[in-house]
Amino acid sequence: MEVKVEADSNDTAEHPHVDKPRPHVCTVCDKRFITKHSLSLHQQLHAGDQMYTCTQCEKHFATPHYLRMHMYVHSSKYKCTECGKCCGRNQNLAVHRRSHSGEKPFKCTVCSKRFTTSSNLARHSRIHSGEKVYKCHECDKAFSESGNLTGHMRVHTGDKPYKCSLCDASFSDSSNLQKHRHHVHSSRRPYDCRYCGKRFKSNHDLKHHVYTHTGATPYSCTHCSDCFTLKHTQGTSAEVTQ
Repeated sequence: MEVKVEADSNDTAEHPHVDKPRPHVCTVCDKRFITKHSLSLHQQLHAGDQMYTCTQCEKHFATPHYLRMHMYVHSSKYKCTECGKCCGRNQNLAVHRRSHSGEKPFKCTVCSKRFTTSSNLARHSRIHSGEKVYKCHECDKAFSESGNLTGHMRVHTGDKPYKCSLCDASFSDSSNLQKHRHHVHSSRRPYDCRYCGKRFKSNHDLKHHVYTHTGATPYSCTHCSDCFTLKHTQGTSAEVTQ
């Protein structure tokens, strides 16, 4: 059963409070919320209170308000004429349309970078201010964006939610999964050596291969004067190129 505690998944409107601190913590599952009211709604899930069910798709919602917003998706009241996407309300649709128009009305006053929503601008602005409002309750680290804190928490939990569909490997963040797919499963080798024509999956691999042609030894031992073409051969019995 899918349960929606706050807004429906199509409710992607621009909300100024999206990236605010979430001090209210559920004692059952540790999920965090901005307000006590949101926490109270969430706790209904654990208490087994009555949910409000959509008659069209059987999704469940914690309040009649969220159910009514969701029903606009089925009525197509707020439908994008470009791609057909249905939104929960007109404000969501206005934000979505910017993905087609390229409009970015919110401008950073420090670096002039532009954003589609004020919440994205607010998150970006913390880069300049150094503000880190999202604090880890397991250690002393703090972050300027909630997403970075979420990723950091996997260091403590060991959670690896990003699973490769081609093997049993799993990763703590999506970027490492993408790297895995590229290096392990992809057959594409777009980087070719200008000396011998050999092809490689990454520019990093090509760079180190070129050292075999140029004789470059960029990695030096910290204990002696030996130099190596590969970083991982330092301190080993590998042959030294000097």
